Amino acid sequence: MILAGDVGGTKVHLALYRFEQAALQHVRDQKFSAPQYPDLQSIVREFLAVDGAQGPQNSDTIDAACFGVPGPVRKNVIRLTNLPWTLDSRQLARDLDIEHLFLINDLEANGYGINELSADQVFILSEGDSSQVGNRGLIAAGTGLGEGMMIWNGKSHIPMASEGGHTDFAPRNALEMELLQHLHAGLNGHVSWERVCSGIGLKNIYAFLRDVKKMEESAALRQRMQEEDPNSVIGELGESGENELCAKTLNIFVSVYGAEAGNLALKILAHGGIYVGGGIAPKVLKTMQSGAFMDAFCDKGRMHDLVANMPVRIILESRAALMGAAAYAEARAADLSGRSLRAASVRLVDRKISGKI
Repeated sequence: MILAGDVGGTKVHLALYRFEQAALQHVRDQKFSAPQYPDLQSIVREFLAVDGAQGPQNSDTIDAACFGVPGPVRKNVIRLTNLPWTLDSRQLARDLDIEHLFLINDLEANGYGINELSADQVFILSEGDSSQVGNRGLIAAGTGLGEGMMIWNGKSHIPMASEGGHTDFAPRNALEMELLQHLHAGLNGHVSWERVCSGIGLKNIYAFLRDVKKMEESAALRQRMQEEDPNSVIGELGESGENELCAKTLNIFVSVYGAEAGNLALKILAHGGIYVGGGIAPKVLKTMQSGAFMDAFCDKGRMHDLVANMPVRIILESRAALMGAAAYAEARAADLSGRSLRAASVRLVDRKISGKI
């Protein structure tokens, strides 16, 4: 059994996987409110202590584990920004009694997850030239903005982490220049892409349009923004077109998203395409298809035709990072132990077919 985790500043998502005929099979998963726990170990122990046939009773039955984490992992250690936790893979392995336990960047985990996805878990936003082979890019707007790359080595794609979401935001028109000036004043300095292209960014754009551009916020909308998740409200009313302020917010967000996705595509020459991950894009597919994303993606002057030929795909599967973490855990554990759970699942089927068991 493989334990996979997606660790964020507000939640921890854990899952168990096994292999059947070399494919990952989901066993069960659960989300936890991270701030309510003193450490990751407490969450894992609670998750594994579930009674019943669905999951193991203790960590002795876990063959390997991997956690995708937000930020750079250095010497097997990461200090989380939004939680008072320091994660050390060696300490976690000792405390949880799991021999093979790994920490990787969350976008790196998403990268490993792409090869585990089925066709119905991916939405093709732009076909591009699908016959091209080469590097792939991954950009994921959720609570923050994650970016990663999958480098083609001639045989396979190797996921690599990045902190590209924290590079300087570059406005493309007069309205975005006003937005940059507004955010620069409010933040007293550096404005990154994450400040405009993420859950944080949605709220920033909304506030800019309301407070600076004086777009109307009705009393009913104001109440919903106070009582509900603001990003969910913006997404719902923006997608339906019921509210002009929310629709404008969403359109600017999607355009900015496309522009930075195009920047990433150019920087790594993503002939193999760009994958759009994170929790926001699947919830606003109508707006993603409206043209604003691809217009900004391709608006690269003399490089227009180059990026226009790069396929763009949206990851619909919310557990992609967990699937990638599980795949990574199995592969690394196999390298270290010489025993592959993935390969063993194929041999087991072959033995059943041949009647040997």
